[in-house]
Order: sequence, then structure tokens, then C-alpha cells
Amino acid sequence: MSRERSGRGPRGRNRRARIAASLAVCALMTSGCVVVHGEREVLPAASRSEAARALARFTDAYNKADRAYDSSLDAGYVTGAFGAIDSARLKAGHANNPGGNSRHTPLTLTDAKFTIPAKAGWPRWFVVDAQGNKGGSARWLMVFVRDGLGEAWRVAYLTLVPAGQVPKFRVGADGWAEAVPAADLSARYASYLRDGGKSFADGPSTSGLRAVRAQQARKPGLVRQYIDEPLTRDTFAPLALRTADGGALVFYASHHYEKRTAAAGTSVAVPNRDVQALTKGEVKQSLTLEFIANQAAIDPPGEGPVSVLGRVQGLTAAQGE
Repeated sequence: MSRERSGRGPRGRNRRARIAASLAVCALMTSGCVVVHGEREVLPAASRSEAARALARFTDAYNKADRAYDSSLDAGYVTGAFGAIDSARLKAGHANNPGGNSRHTPLTLTDAKFTIPAKAGWPRWFVVDAQGNKGGSARWLMVFVRDGLGEAWRVAYLTLVPAGQVPKFRVGADGWAEAVPAADLSARYASYLRDGGKSFADGPSTSGLRAVRAQQARKPGLVRQYIDEPLTRDTFAPLALRTADGGALVFYASHHYEKRTAAAGTSVAVPNRDVQALTKGEVKQSLTLEFIANQAAIDPPGEGPVSVLGRVQGLTAAQGE
């Protein structure tokens, strides 16, 4: 008898492994458990109860971090654009108030509405639309993301949207929303801020922002220069949901620089203590501010302009020269 046929060679071991695997699958199916390949199957990103728990955990971690000005306390619950903004805010707060945030007011989020898409592959994600006790009447629009079953849900995007402007989403009979490929709004937005045009509808985050920059550039004794860049890689990737009218709500990030250069014989003023805390180098003739922003925008069906519903920008670094 050959070694292979006796079951003691490589073929025999492989055969026994296949039989063991088959028996394991049968046992799982018999007990009511089914093994699903998440990278191939179209599945809801989360159950509604799981999404609610993720929101509660984020809120708790966010409040602990804000109270202590300690980014390590919510680092496991934030990522992407919002994570970068939040981390820099806490870093500056800790530098100026090492004993913690004496003005801390706990964030509370109520009337939470969960929009959960069904999709294949990773990342999985869902959207929360909630009323916060901060930001006036605006709704808190958040995107929770994770890249695997063993990971915690993290907030990658957080914008404030005026009440009544959150769009209706296309939802199937099963109650799940539709994730769609996101248009490259980050590159289009950077181009628009630089050159203008009609690709974006007028608003405070588009034509209004360009107007503010133009006005600031005319101030005597101080030159302001702007660089706008797309930000789309890795945890900054855009995400989009199909809206009821056939368009899409797109969440995207962007990267911005503002360089302030003083006229000869003068110096640049550092705006405040938080900016100072994030500044490297000595501020003499110029100060370069680095920002990350995250936006929520409606990309309409057809050829209409994109409407930016909400935008949150935060200083993440600065360099003095």
C-alpha cells in the first residue's frame, strides 16, 4: 500500500483536513449557525441595536476625552477626517489646560435616526442623524465605519446640517439603504475653491468661503495665500448613500493650508492659545496653518451643481517661520 493511500502522506492529511472542515460546517448548520463570507455577501452593515450601541459608546468616550482633554480616551472611537480634527482639538486643549476641561458640558444626542446600507465587502458603515445639545438646532450627521468584525465602530465623518435639510434616502422593502460609489467631490471641491466655477451651488461653504478669502486677502500689511488639496486615501475615503430622488449624499474630506506673511518690518500675530499649542517653529515673518475639513454634500441626479449641506473644519498643525 502506498503512503498516499494509507492516509499517512500529504494527500491523506489533506483529505482528513477536508473531511474535518466538512464536518465542522455540518455541525454549525445543524446547530443553526451559518458561516458567511462578509467580503462577498451583501449584508446590512449593522443591526439597528448594534448601531445604537455604537452611538452610545462613542458619546461616552467623546465626553470622557473632552472632560480630560485626553485624546487617548476616544482614540478607539474616531478615525479619518473627524478623528484628525478631534485629536488636534484635544491636544491643544491639554497643552493649555493640563488639568482638564473646566468648561466641559457633556454631549447628549437624542432623536437618533439610523440609515444602514446593505453592501458587500469592507469597510462597512452606517449614518446617524441625531439632535445634539450643542450646535443650536442643527442636526449631527455622523458616519460610523469599521474594517472588520473584530474592530470597534469609529466615527469618520461628523458634520452639522441645518434642521430639515437632511435628505430622504432610498430604502428597500427590507429597510436597508443603498451605498453607491462616491463621486470625487474632494478634488472637485479643491478645484472650485481655487478657481471658482459652477460645479458647486452657492452657500457658506462654497461661494461664501471664497468671498471671505477674497476679503481677507485685501487687508493691508498681511498677505494670505491658500492651498486646497483633495484628501481621499485610506480612512479619508469618501462614502455615499443613494437619496430618494436618485442623487447621492456624499461624505468627503479635504486638506487646506493658509499661509499668512507679514509685510517687511512687521510680524504675524498668532490668533489664539490653541493655535500656539499646535505651532512648531518660531513665528516671525509668516505662519502657515494646516486644516482638515469634512463635508456632507448632495450630488444631484443629472447635471446640477453639488450642494454642500454641512462642513466642519479643524486646525491640525501650524508652522512658524
